[in-house]
Amino acid sequence: MLKVSGLACSRGERRLFSDVDFSLGTGEWLHVQGANGAGKTSLMRLLVGLSPADAGEIRWRGETAPSTEFRRDLIYLGHHAAVKEDLTPLENLRLATALDGVTLNERSALAALMRLGLRGRENLPVRVLSAGQKRRVLLARLLTRPAVLWVLDEAFNALDVGAVKLLGELIAEHLGNGGMAVLTSHQPLPVPGGKALVL
Repeated sequence: MLKVSGLACSRGERRLFSDVDFSLGTGEWLHVQGANGAGKTSLMRLLVGLSPADAGEIRWRGETAPSTEFRRDLIYLGHHAAVKEDLTPLENLRLATALDGVTLNERSALAALMRLGLRGRENLPVRVLSAGQKRRVLLARLLTRPAVLWVLDEAFNALDVGAVKLLGELIAEHLGNGGMAVLTSHQPLPVPGGKALVL
């Protein structure tokens, strides 16, 4: 269970949000909406422990977060495609999982990249890929890094129609397997199943 109580955040003299409360349980997902500059990314960064809150509390499984258990149970993908341009998709994926302390064999990495539609591009330098393909490389981590809680900031950006549908299906599978997700997006999200909350 993820429980957020009284969360507040400012940037400079400007208060972005205050008194944010929500909780997520098994099979539930939260859609964080808002205009540019409303604080969606700031909220995501607070949730995963990358920025301090002005006020409030985040608890994971009853304990104050972030904690070692929380970090182990979490995968966070920011709105920038955080991949290394000079590495291949295969190398990027294996490096990311190694940094998370997860051993990933080549066969499993290739299977994840194939599912994300990157067949034939797995050994090309990422710099030659389109923005949508770079996003797919990043999203392949969802298939290789075991995590209960997915925090995805603008994960649908730069994706074509087929990739948007695929990501919605991946999230639905995750929820169906007992996972939880917090997502930001400007548009309605194609996530079938699960219990959706809106903030």
